[in-house]
Amino acid sequence: MSKVLVAGVGMVKFVKPGKNEQYDVMGAKAASTALADAGLRYEQIQQAYVGYVSGDTCSGQTALYALGQTQIPIINVNNACSTGSTALYLARQAVMSGTVDVALALGFEQMSPGALALGAQDRTPITIRIDNAMREIRGYDDSVPTGLQYFGGAGAEYLEKYNVSAELFGKVSVKARSHAVRNPYALFSETLTLDQVMQAPHIFGPLTRLMCCPPTCGAAAVVVVSEKFARENGIRNTVEIAGMALATDSPASFESGSMINVVGAGMTRKAANDAYSQAGIEISDIDLVELHDCFSPNEIISYEALGLCPEGGAEKFVADGDNTYGGKVVTNPSGGLLSKGHPLGATGLAQITEISWHLRGQAGERQVANARVGVQHNVGLGGACVVTVLKR
Repeated sequence: MSKVLVAGVGMVKFVKPGKNEQYDVMGAKAASTALADAGLRYEQIQQAYVGYVSGDTCSGQTALYALGQTQIPIINVNNACSTGSTALYLARQAVMSGTVDVALALGFEQMSPGALALGAQDRTPITIRIDNAMREIRGYDDSVPTGLQYFGGAGAEYLEKYNVSAELFGKVSVKARSHAVRNPYALFSETLTLDQVMQAPHIFGPLTRLMCCPPTCGAAAVVVVSEKFARENGIRNTVEIAGMALATDSPASFESGSMINVVGAGMTRKAANDAYSQAGIEISDIDLVELHDCFSPNEIISYEALGLCPEGGAEKFVADGDNTYGGKVVTNPSGGLLSKGHPLGATGLAQITEISWHLRGQAGERQVANARVGVQHNVGLGGACVVTVLKR
């Protein structure tokens, strides 16, 4: 088994729907940027895995043919919000197994304005088990988009379970924007006060509008290589994918009576434990985390599922400043999905890009000092969760 190294990363700045270039243009730009970062030509890529949720079959080919028609395998990937990470998971497997020495993971999304819509209405929905569980746990409101009900319900459960105020979620949004100020790739970079977050229009449950990530369009890419290829081709300043795990649901996701499990806490815990074990790290080794803050409550839930703090310990973790610069672990130095946006197929690869920049010392004003270990977390309901450990 070869060590798998990140040789190149790249992304385009995410934008609101309607202000974007077409998916294939964004995808080609992100892939070209990652290749240039690695110092490689597209002709050297031996396999490509391309992730997107909204799009026609072979959209990956449409994007990559702009770089060349080299007859390599191009595999299109869809795994809900963890699509981009899943593309990288497959690219890493191909290199780790020795099947190829160089692989490309590309993700893009061309989204529509408004809440995320479900797919075709003439077949069993992918969320059938989630919806049934939600009906039993907290009820179902046909007038509210389901994503808001999932994470709003999980947030409400957290507040009830641990007797804390919704201001805990507001503080996550404030922290996200304070980080985004220093990120030129952030969609939203204006600072927020806690009052602004809490007084924003109410959406559902404890959620206000400023606790929800916006729909966005964008693309990101990662080039991975074997250690041997990197050595023979003089590729330096690489980052090792030391551990990576993909987990799906257990029965507890739907049968435990907990919306926190419904939105993926169990999957996160499983993937994190597996990835940490592969990488041989302890929680105390982690310097930064890019986690899936599609809604502020999910950041709080993910702190605990990733083991960054004890169960029920998120309030103290936030109050002590252990989730930001100067604390135990810098969470979402990019500003996260709350500030960057969430183009589904691109999100996970953008997280990998951000962590790689920090581990290389290339993150500019938001650089996490002396960063050596970073963790990426990307969850999709339906479900799939990917956790990746990167080492300098």
